Amino acid sequence: MDMQMQAANVRVGEGATAPDDGVAKDSTQIELTQIRLLRALVQTRDPSSKEEDDLMLRRFLRARDLDVEKASTMFLKYLKWKHSFVPNGSISVSDVPNQLAHDKVFVQGHDKIGRPILIVFGAKHFQSKNGLDEFKRFVVYVLDKVCASMPAGQEKFVGIAELKGWGYSNSDVRGYIGALAILQDYYPERLGKLFIVNAPYIFMKVWQLVYPFIDEKTKKKIVFMEKNKVKSTLLKDIDESQLPEIFGGPLPLVPIQHS
Repeated sequence: MDMQMQAANVRVGEGATAPDDGVAKDSTQIELTQIRLLRALVQTRDPSSKEEDDLMLRRFLRARDLDVEKASTMFLKYLKWKHSFVPNGSISVSDVPNQLAHDKVFVQGHDKIGRPILIVFGAKHFQSKNGLDEFKRFVVYVLDKVCASMPAGQEKFVGIAELKGWGYSNSDVRGYIGALAILQDYYPERLGKLFIVNAPYIFMKVWQLVYPFIDEKTKKKIVFMEKNKVKSTLLKDIDESQLPEIFGGPLPLVPIQHS
């Protein structure tokens, strides 16, 4: 018996929460049905899933094209990772002091549909001398912060990767792939769009190594901008009043730890 049939045989009312209002308002009937099936299934496998809301379940379902079996595998993997990697429920500033010291991630403003804007300076990132653990914790810290800043009804953020000055000393392939894995496996359907700005030729060589690890849905969200069209391209998605100063707008950058 496959997972979807097993889920159908579980009494959904036992321990399953009702769909959130936000889910009910903008979900299809198929999505609502699949959310109930997914919740019933994962709660039999990991009771801690009761703590996760229906919006979370819907994101995992959408990441797997509403396939309950595939979404349950992905979600249970996420729960196992969460319990081991973030046992206290969150990453604190004291867990990532070296990463924060580089001042490489900032937030400010929102795009035209309310998605918060995250700016990353690639030339300020270097391979960690102490391994990947702190950098991975930093990725989780950043994603949790930007997700927490989302207004009601919004589930995604916009990223801008500024690569001016990027060189081989910044080519942390293992770090990039690790960050991608966290985003894609544990924060599905959170990235709305990623603008890549001022990518030098040498970056494209490294990009060829990273590209195979990017899933198809994420690839469609990545936009490489022409150097002479940065502001005009950003303005298609972001009002000028919400642009950071470095891209011709009025807003100063806010370090991620102060957002």
